[in-house]
Amino acid sequence: MTRAHQEGFGIVSAIFVLVVLAALAAALVSFSRLPHAASALDLQSVRADQAACAGTQWGVSRILDTQAAPAAFLPDCWSSPESLTLTQDLAPFAVSVTCTGPASGTELTRTIGMYRISATATIGVANRPNRASRTVEVTVSRCLNAIAARSHRC
Repeated sequence: MTRAHQEGFGIVSAIFVLVVLAALAAALVSFSRLPHAASALDLQSVRADQAACAGTQWGVSRILDTQAAPAAFLPDCWSSPESLTLTQDLAPFAVSVTCTGPASGTELTRTIGMYRISATATIGVANRPNRASRTVEVTVSRCLNAIAARSHRC
């Protein structure tokens, strides 16, 4: 063998090693992004849950507000889903609040109205990895005393 036949073999090996190292580096960068994306989605999910809880609290306050609906009457639910506008960190969330009821019953001299408040908070585009959505439902009762109709407490 002469020296002319061995020329260039080292450069082919070096390029092969560089390609393998570049592929390994790309894989490491790709894998390092996964925990960050997962933790960001977890944070958005927690915020969506808080926004949905805010929606249910808003709905409960509407039902229990004795100035808007006198204590002598059980208020009706709103007819269609209401949109709730939030501020600060929860401002990007779309919150829809629905109410069903009242389903009324009696206990001794009290008339009890049962309401179901449901709030759904969403952020992001459907079928995308950054979408977060949470629904929270609560049941609330408003009581009337047939003897003293001024009270809404049981």
